[in-house]
Amino acid sequence: MKNLFSNIKGDAFGGITAGIVALPLALAFGVSSGLGPTAGLYGAIFLSFFAALFGGTNTQISGPTAPMTAVSMVVISGLIAANEGDVGKALPAILTVFLLAGLIQVVLGFFGFGKYIKYIPYPVVSGFMTAIGVIIIITQILPAVGYYPKEDLAYIETFKPKAEELILENILKEEVNEGILVLEDFKETIIRAEKIGSEDILNESKTLAANEASGVIGAIKVLPQALKNTKWLELILTLSTIFIIYGFKRITTVIPSQLAALLIVTGVAVAFGLDYRPIEEIPSGLPIPNLEIITGFSLGSISPYVFTALTLALLGAIDSLLTSVVADNMTKTKHQPNKELIGQGVGNSIAAIFGGLPGAGATIRTVVNINSGGKTKLSGMIAGMVLLLILLVLGPVASKIPAAVLAGILITVGIGVMDYKGLKAIPSLPRDMKFGPLKLSSEVLVMIVVLVLSSLWNLVYAVGIGLVIASLLFMKKIGDLTIQRSDVKPLKDEKGWQDEADFPVNLKEEVFIKHLKGPLFFGSTNEFMELAKQIPETADTVVIRLDRMQYMDQSGLYAMEDVLVDLKKNKINVLFVGLLEQPRYMMERVGMIPELVPEAHVFNDFKQCLNWIKSNVEDKY
Repeated sequence: MKNLFSNIKGDAFGGITAGIVALPLALAFGVSSGLGPTAGLYGAIFLSFFAALFGGTNTQISGPTAPMTAVSMVVISGLIAANEGDVGKALPAILTVFLLAGLIQVVLGFFGFGKYIKYIPYPVVSGFMTAIGVIIIITQILPAVGYYPKEDLAYIETFKPKAEELILENILKEEVNEGILVLEDFKETIIRAEKIGSEDILNESKTLAANEASGVIGAIKVLPQALKNTKWLELILTLSTIFIIYGFKRITTVIPSQLAALLIVTGVAVAFGLDYRPIEEIPSGLPIPNLEIITGFSLGSISPYVFTALTLALLGAIDSLLTSVVADNMTKTKHQPNKELIGQGVGNSIAAIFGGLPGAGATIRTVVNINSGGKTKLSGMIAGMVLLLILLVLGPVASKIPAAVLAGILITVGIGVMDYKGLKAIPSLPRDMKFGPLKLSSEVLVMIVVLVLSSLWNLVYAVGIGLVIASLLFMKKIGDLTIQRSDVKPLKDEKGWQDEADFPVNLKEEVFIKHLKGPLFFGSTNEFMELAKQIPETADTVVIRLDRMQYMDQSGLYAMEDVLVDLKKNKINVLFVGLLEQPRYMMERVGMIPELVPEAHVFNDFKQCLNWIKSNVEDKY
């Protein structure tokens, strides 16, 4: 507690500044997610305060971020669609998924998984971050021009036949569940269908229209319709916001350019009484817990999103710990990764209970905090309290912010979040793969796969597929390197090791020596299996040098067993030299030693083996 108040003045200034910087982003991410600005603000308030209080990085400022919001959109849109387009009905399930993600982070931190996050391959992260930028930019084009598919009656009209079909399908499903559907008599079906009014069909059509226009592909599909219906005032407000964000930085960096753009454009729009579209109303008063998370809990509604919750948890962990590294570099301190994960998990869990978006450590806000004097956890807690104060005092004022302004802010966020370092490196990376005549870099391949699949299909699955491809390519590379170092040659062709210099020349035809120079695992088993085929007919003894084979997996174990069985059938003696602890343990567990290789044929060094050879191998050739 003493350390917490050791830098009150610096922490207060850092926290206040970071909180003000976080305001426009919190509102923008909330709107972008589909839950409204309040969800973004609540997420920033609770995550900032509790992640700082329980976390392991003193200067970290947390809140909704672009990657976390993009994945959250997958959950939100999916559950809203599953609940007939009703956000109110879907909200408990949505928040339950967010709560689950937070709890997973706590578990990850508790069991010490923080140190393993660094093993996520860079191309996967690079492709994902660039995809986030693409998704944000493309999906924000529609609000930037003032087009909302759910409000375009001409567009909605095209979905009425499909809406009627779905409504009838739902009626039939209800009757099946009630056990009253009779193929010979559809009277009950007709009665229920007659109760469906034009308003019901319109609402269903709106839901279908919104779903069809969601995501990158949906936005591209309706883009021609959007451009035809461009509202020029909204477009001017968006472009003005973008211009001020980039231009204001050239004047001063004391005031955050995003906040300056928000205040200036909103002030002009309100002062001149412009007929713009405002954001959703931000409720006044203290945030209230959403107890429907508990009372309305349904495992069936969230089970399809468990993997998404895991992805949210891992993404938040990566995002936060990368920011922690930045903070360490700036403050010359050392963060506690597992404690940081627990703090992020607690913050996200509490934010979910109050209806907030999940988030992570935010690099820009953390840098602002440090540069403004923040040094302890108090700075992050103050940032959360500043946002709570803004909610309580300025909620009605903030509700007048034009939606186009937040679209402009998000477009600049999308441009900034893309990994330009990774994109610039594409031409210079070594092309280590072949597809027919085409040569590609495996790193670039992974990045492009993740980028394309994330942008056009599904963020969650794209990351999973990217990790699998990156892992397989890595294992192939390691296997190839192992094979290169562990080539199969007879002694007369292979350069012998130093302790083999005195090997009797007259026995070189009778003895075949194999050097294993790396792990024997699934990536190198095929080449090792060729050993038995390459032994010269003159050889009746095989020496396998295992001094440098530190590790053997199950695939390697059974490959070794198959080779030994073949050699035994051909009445060839096998001698092991320098067998290390882990491979010996594996071989003893399956009985390979002593059934296929007796203990008498296992030597600690080549000198012992050579003595045995001289005493037991006869010079025949």
